[in-house]
Amino acid sequence: MVNTTAGLIGVVLLARHGDRTGYYQDPATYNSTQAYITPLGEQQEFELGSFLRNTYLNPDSPSFIQNISTDVANIDQLAVRADAGGGNVILNSAYALVQGLYPSTKKSEMTLANGTTVVPPLGGYHGIFGILAESISHELDGLRGMKSTVPFQSSFHNVWQQYFQSHLARIYVSSAFINMSTTAAPFLTALKPYLGSVSNNFTNMWNIYDHVNVQYTYNKTYYETLPPTFLQQARYYSDWLQRNVFTDSVQNGIGQISIRTLLPEVFWALGNMTKASNQVKINIQEIDYKPFISLFNVTNATVTDPDISGTVNYASVVALELSQNSQGQHEVSMKFKNGTQDSQFRQLKMFGNTSITLDSFISQLFWTTINSTNNWCFSCNQTVHRGCSVFNYSNDPFLYGYGTGYTG
Repeated sequence: MVNTTAGLIGVVLLARHGDRTGYYQDPATYNSTQAYITPLGEQQEFELGSFLRNTYLNPDSPSFIQNISTDVANIDQLAVRADAGGGNVILNSAYALVQGLYPSTKKSEMTLANGTTVVPPLGGYHGIFGILAESISHELDGLRGMKSTVPFQSSFHNVWQQYFQSHLARIYVSSAFINMSTTAAPFLTALKPYLGSVSNNFTNMWNIYDHVNVQYTYNKTYYETLPPTFLQQARYYSDWLQRNVFTDSVQNGIGQISIRTLLPEVFWALGNMTKASNQVKINIQEIDYKPFISLFNVTNATVTDPDISGTVNYASVVALELSQNSQGQHEVSMKFKNGTQDSQFRQLKMFGNTSITLDSFISQLFWTTINSTNNWCFSCNQTVHRGCSVFNYSNDPFLYGYGTGYTG
């Protein structure tokens, strides 16, 4: 049982960026073009930050974090990292979120040696830029959490891309994909006049939905002429495809790559929060949609909440809350807010439980992570280069695609 009288020790937040311009992903590789945040996206992230402020920085909240600075940002208590992929959308989303978390205040003023009092611009804008010094590369490069353990990042990217492309190829010839493609065909034919130059092939479903959604949001004529349910149907089929691309039949499958490379950072952050010397209270990872799909899959959260299995909305957030129970054990609880659609967090279950000990959380997922040369070799189907030849691959069920669930 959580000792609620003590409040939370800290929280790790996985936040999706806000609304953006069009974002094309090659269906054969998932290499992407640049996208840029919109004013709507900035407002969504600012509102998310305000929600998180009310949740974790309000002394009257049951989720108040112990000993955290509530008005003026203490940069020693915050760790914020933004995925550097996809243009400026993710980094700028992080800026907007933190401004909602710690809005401008005259309490951030300082007095100079000559007695002059200085208030930061914009009514006390916080010096947040110093917090966001760490910008990490896109998880499709497979570099999250790898740090210096990756032999050569460019080699990892090239080999990983080959393995991931094999994963995509298996999906595209599977019976499940073929059946869903057949089901969607009449809709995609009817949608074709609204796609411009965008291919209506089912493999392109992510780009189809993205085009429809962007046009429906910003093009008044498109908004007025798109037939009812077309946006919802495009989202449904896109969700189905993304769920299959970014999950796998086993926890350490290549489809889970986006969360497997992020988990080491999550473990490290939560573990540090248990130490008396630690000062960080809130760890924010600003990311895109892919790690959410994989996270909900590897933790079995979709078993009890199947509606969360698709693409999360803009400005969605997962909170991994750290507390201490009456026995002195550190516990982790996972909550989710699906963008502006939800006004409050919803409690999710991990492995059938609303909270589990930190040790159990790590032990059930650590073996799936990519945080060493060994992990890298097996996950990327590399048996020769960068020292991989020393490892035993006789029990690797994924070397030739066996055991992946794509044989049908």
